[in-house]
Formats: sequence, structure tokens, C-alpha cells
Amino acid sequence: MVGVVRAWGRAFLSQWHGKMLLMSVAPFLLALGVWAVALYFYLQPLIDYVQAQFVEYNGFSYSSSWLTSLGLGTLKTVVVPLIAMLALLPLMILTSLIFIGVVAMPIIGRHVGLRHYPQLEQRKGGSILGSVGVALGGMLIFMGLWVLTLPLYFFPPLAVVVQALLWGWLTCRVMVYDTLADYASRDERHQILAEHRWRLLAIGVVSGAAGALPGAIWLGGVMAVVMFPFLAALSIWLYVLIFIFTGLWFAYYCMDALAQLRAQEVISKE
Repeated sequence: MVGVVRAWGRAFLSQWHGKMLLMSVAPFLLALGVWAVALYFYLQPLIDYVQAQFVEYNGFSYSSSWLTSLGLGTLKTVVVPLIAMLALLPLMILTSLIFIGVVAMPIIGRHVGLRHYPQLEQRKGGSILGSVGVALGGMLIFMGLWVLTLPLYFFPPLAVVVQALLWGWLTCRVMVYDTLADYASRDERHQILAEHRWRLLAIGVVSGAAGALPGAIWLGGVMAVVMFPFLAALSIWLYVLIFIFTGLWFAYYCMDALAQLRAQEVISKE
């Protein structure tokens, strides 16, 4: 795990590079634009749907008694919009991740490659179309598994573990492809994934756990509902920053793994 820790340190330093900070603007504006339109047209219908489900299945009685037992009785009046907002949270994270993968990761890969691994040949084993396909395919699988694991929230410790693994898998899937798209061949990328799978998954899980932090600002009860548009924008910005750091972390680790792989190939030919 020394390589994982070393890559983290290098990513932390690169995070503050002016180019990296400026690069967060485009994915943020894209995600913000998409969600501004989506919330304008669909937030109220979603709240109405949740309200109807609560009325039909006597959800207000159950939620009221449950929140009161937890000492959170003040949330009874906003439980419906809070649930609607929390339902949108995974989709906001996914949107930020996809825009980072498609827009920012190629730039991150070239930034790390040209500055720190200039000797590496660019073998162009990936493409923008491939990046979009990997991101969308991973998103569909993730959303299906996310829905299937929602009942685990009745057992919070297990739910946290499962959700962290899901985010780790999705982040790893998207970031590794985009990091190596320019530099590695298809076979090299598959070999790196096979040989470093658990360490890459560990990076994804830690990053996924960090990605849960912006969601904490939505737990402000009544104020979270009142300030929802501003909190949504703040959450998207924080997700973008976290995913850029994650991209740098994956980039440093994957580039180092690629350099070692090619060095081994040269030795074996000799």
C-alpha cells in the first residue's frame, strides 16, 4: 500500500496547482446547469409524489413516531421534502462524477503524464466515446444496485459498508479508464486493473467515503429545505473538488503502475 499512500501525497500537492483549481469550473458549471433545469421542472413533482406515498401508506404516522423517538421531532414538518432531496443526492454525485470523467480526467491524465512521466509513450487505448460508455454503463449498474441495497438502511453499519463499496467500484471503474485512456493500450489497462484491483478499489472506497461528506450539509432540518438551491450548488462544487482530487490520486497511482509495467517488459525482453 506504499504506492497508494505516495500517490495520495502527490495528489494532495497537485490539488492546489492553479490549473487544477481552474479546471473545476467547467464540470461545476455543467453539473449546475443540468441540475438547475432538472430541479426547476421536476423537484415539485417529486415532492408531490413522495407526499402521495406518505398519505397512501400512512407514512406520516410512522415517520413522526420514529423521529420523535430519536429526538428529531422538529423534522416532522419537513420530512417529505427532506426525503425528496436525499433521493436526488446520489444522482447529483453521479452527474459530478461523469462530468469529471469526461471533461477533466483527460486533462488530469495529461497533466500528470507530461509533468512526471514524460518518458511514457501515449498508446491511445481509450477514447471519449469509450469514456462516456464506461461512465453510463457504470452508472446504470450502480443505480440498480443502489436501489436494491436501500433496505439495508434499516441496518446502518451494513448500509455504510455496502454503499462505500458501491461508490468505490464506480469511482474505480470511471477513473482508471479515463486516467489511462491516452497513455495505456487496452491490454495494459486490463493488466493494471487485474494486478492492482484491490489497491485501486481501496482508493475508490476512501474517495467514496470522502464524497459522502458534502451530503452532511443537507442534514440541517428546516434550514436545509429553505436553503435547498444554495446547498445543492455548494454540494455540487464540493463533489467536483473531491472528484478532481480523486482523479489526481488515481492518475498518480495508475501512471506509476504503467511505468513499472513497461519497465518490466523491457527487462523481460533483455
